[in-house]
Amino acid sequence: MELVPAGVTGNTGSTALPAPRPPAGGALWALAAGWLVTRVLIVLMVVGVIRISGTDVTADVSVIYHGWYEVLQTGTFPLDDVTWQYPPGAALVILLPGLLPWSYLVSFYVLCGILDALAMGLLTRAGTRRGRSFTGAWVWVAGVPLLGPTVYCRYDIIVTAIAVAGLLALLRRPAIGGILLGLGGLVKIWPLLALAGTPRGRRTRRSWTAALAALSALGFLLAAGMNGAFEFLKFQRDRGIEVESLGALPLHFARLAGGWNGQVSMNYGSVELLGPWVPVISRVSVAATLLGFAWLLLWRLRAKRWQPSTTYDAALAALLLFTVTSRVISPQYLVWLVGIAAVCLTVRGTSQKPVAVLILVATLVTTVEFPVLFGQVHDSRPWGVTVLTVRNLLLLAAALVSCRRLWRSTRAPEPARTVVLPALEPAGYPVRPGIAYEQDLLDGLDRPIVVDRP
Repeated sequence: MELVPAGVTGNTGSTALPAPRPPAGGALWALAAGWLVTRVLIVLMVVGVIRISGTDVTADVSVIYHGWYEVLQTGTFPLDDVTWQYPPGAALVILLPGLLPWSYLVSFYVLCGILDALAMGLLTRAGTRRGRSFTGAWVWVAGVPLLGPTVYCRYDIIVTAIAVAGLLALLRRPAIGGILLGLGGLVKIWPLLALAGTPRGRRTRRSWTAALAALSALGFLLAAGMNGAFEFLKFQRDRGIEVESLGALPLHFARLAGGWNGQVSMNYGSVELLGPWVPVISRVSVAATLLGFAWLLLWRLRAKRWQPSTTYDAALAALLLFTVTSRVISPQYLVWLVGIAAVCLTVRGTSQKPVAVLILVATLVTTVEFPVLFGQVHDSRPWGVTVLTVRNLLLLAAALVSCRRLWRSTRAPEPARTVVLPALEPAGYPVRPGIAYEQDLLDGLDRPIVVDRP
């Protein structure tokens, strides 16, 4: 008996090669046109030609980011600014627009557009492979503009593009994927969650080691070269409950009924609820996050079946758990979920299709909540609380469905497939799977099966 990869067939000692996927020129043109039209729409909203609310969402870039840029140029982090809530790698993103020849605001928009286009290209390229789909690219085309102008006025789309690139590289190039996710983690922590579902064995070792090396090396350089690289940890510890988070809902309802006498104010860079019950809800949120990660560990230990989509599906489940249990759910967080959902849907066999639908609906509702009705959310008025409740329940449902479908998709081992080689093959001649083996390896299907020779 001999071990050969699944899906290899023989014919008089030769290996049958998989038929290449035919070019999909029409689909590619449609994707390109859809991306271009929707991004023009975003730009028109950003510059104020199209207005969906009276709130100026560009202030974060023109005032806050630009202010940080001025401080970072001096070689120190914004130590006296409690709104600086980010890991040290975020300094690189804030400094990048200064390398371009336009104003800081315009340069930031250009960077967002470039990284948006890069993510689109990677998702489209992934869809051309065997067993893959353009659905993921369409999710990116449709999902990003659902956030309205906010998506180009926060640096989260840049981080999401890095995470998309790293996650798509994990199966084919584990070390490269790990490096990208490690760099993303140093910018905004959450890209490291994409490593939760790496296949056991060599890929996990290589990707996790590469991520840790990239995180440590760049973190050390930033800490050595600039003052106060890790001051953000102290600010994070002291945060309260942000008004848009899942934990804020009980306080909104109590405030609506006149039973809560706390206050809503700008605190550590976001609008937070401060007063009675906030410390309790904060501790519950932290405990829920720990329980979520414990569930992920249990899933990984109990999983029996790894499919090409499992790595991506686990990344989305981990990110949803992190989001719904967080003390903060800012509107721009939804672009994280759209990006990882898009990666999942590049694989035809993903278990996360219903989850992606819930995320897209939640993204649209988020734009209604912010910036359209944010004043009502701030004041805990009926319409604002209703829209926020719908959005948060959609995210909670997405997290529960995602975890359930991930668990079920990896519980039963895949039935073994037997390939019988013809008798004409000389005895003892080794099977050389060639390109078929390479393709199976790249798609994460390089599980050996036992073949009985006649």
